[in-house]
Amino acid sequence: MRITVITADDHGETHFVDRELELVAQSFAPPSPPMEVSAPIPAGQGVFFRLTPGWFGDWHPTPCLQYFVQATGELEVRVSDGEVRRLLAGAVVYLEDTEGKGHTTRVMSEDAVYGVFVQLPTA
Repeated sequence: MRITVITADDHGETHFVDRELELVAQSFAPPSPPMEVSAPIPAGQGVFFRLTPGWFGDWHPTPCLQYFVQATGELEVRVSDGEVRRLLAGAVVYLEDTEGKGHTTRVMSEDAVYGVFVQLPTA
């Protein structure tokens, strides 16, 4: 499974990186047949959200290490190296740019964007 990562380098510049998340067939929910799952990822809490049409988040770092799972709509995300990506329903992004310049986020769809942040425990 391919996921997008927003990361910051030692100079605070943010970048997109594509990573493969390994999925392995396992007996996950017996008696259902095996399904492909990742290794468990410890989670601290989940936060569901809605971004209204036209919503814009100017430059900001992520408040904590977290996964973002987009359920609906279309977003435009810009990182500080200038790259821009459009995210659609089904996008999974790992946000690790807790320091540095961060990223911008803009709702591009005429409908709200719904999703969930899965926040990782702090060390």
